[in-house]
Amino acid sequence: MKTELKYKERKDLLPFSTIKAATSGDITALGEVLEHYEGYIIKLSTTKTYDQYGRIHYCVDETLRRRLEAKLITKTLKFKIS
Repeated sequence: MKTELKYKERKDLLPFSTIKAATSGDITALGEVLEHYEGYIIKLSTTKTYDQYGRIHYCVDETLRRRLEAKLITKTLKFKIS
């Protein structure tokens, strides 16, 4: 049972080769990293707004989303693999 859980956790990780290529500046690998974290970035950049009747609406703040993506790219390129 524990082995299945560890396998499931590892299945959701990015391959080391992708991370290594992304830190080298490979555009395709950086795209894969962005795609991997896309859902999390969207969740972080979702804001709650209210209309004139007090109803709640959720929308993605595109400016915040782009800033988070840029930050992820910057940190990925600065990441050192030892």
